[in-house]
Amino acid sequence: MSVTGSLLGLRCAAHSRSARWPGGWLIAAAVALGGTGIWVMHFTAMLGFSIHGATIRYDVPMTLASAAIAMVVVWIGLSIVMRGGREIFALPIGGAVTGLGVAAMHYLGMRAMRTDAMIGYSLTLVAASIVIAVIAATAALWFMLHVSGFRATIGASLIMGVAVSGMHYTGMAAVHAHHGSTMPTGADPMQLFTPLILIVTIVTVVLFILVGLAELDDRDDPQAERVSATRSAATEARSKRSTPSSSGPLRSSVRSRK
Repeated sequence: MSVTGSLLGLRCAAHSRSARWPGGWLIAAAVALGGTGIWVMHFTAMLGFSIHGATIRYDVPMTLASAAIAMVVVWIGLSIVMRGGREIFALPIGGAVTGLGVAAMHYLGMRAMRTDAMIGYSLTLVAASIVIAVIAATAALWFMLHVSGFRATIGASLIMGVAVSGMHYTGMAAVHAHHGSTMPTGADPMQLFTPLILIVTIVTVVLFILVGLAELDDRDDPQAERVSATRSAATEARSKRSTPSSSGPLRSSVRSRK
């Protein structure tokens, strides 16, 4: 799911660079990466999580809030890097916002877990998972800025999927549990996650169809290719402006001598 969401998010981001109204594609990319690639992956993995001899339930409002956080922070990060100024500033800011948001989603999702066991965390591994989340988010945003070819998109989505999964399982490795005595309240995991994952899967399929139709339309629309090339050139120009030019003073000196 993580690789699938990353792949779809990359294609949506690529289309936002050539679309006349890129905002819709940015929202689609946030739903794909934040919803499918991050949130669904997290709670699909949580279905396999158990504590021997303990009952696990989930708080529904907190679980839904974690889904909203995942999609919103990805949208904020994308908006910062796609519409911002110099990439050297926009990329780390967007990556930090998105990565910290993804970590917040993960630990809010863990906080939503209700169990009769006592849950604790290793602070060292929690810190490591947050660092991984920020690095993974920054890499994901860089890929969304620069990756457009099919093979490059596949490779980038695999890297992003591994990074997101690495953050999740590092966070899970930080958990330690001890038996308690209070019976938990909340929704049964299968009863809660099955319809939610089904809904997100349907949305993902719809997005795949829309992306496929957009790919076919772009092949027949030279205007879209020109817009994409123009925006890619603008992105590269912002990147170059963010790096000081060593030839500037030399040229000024030559002109002054003339």
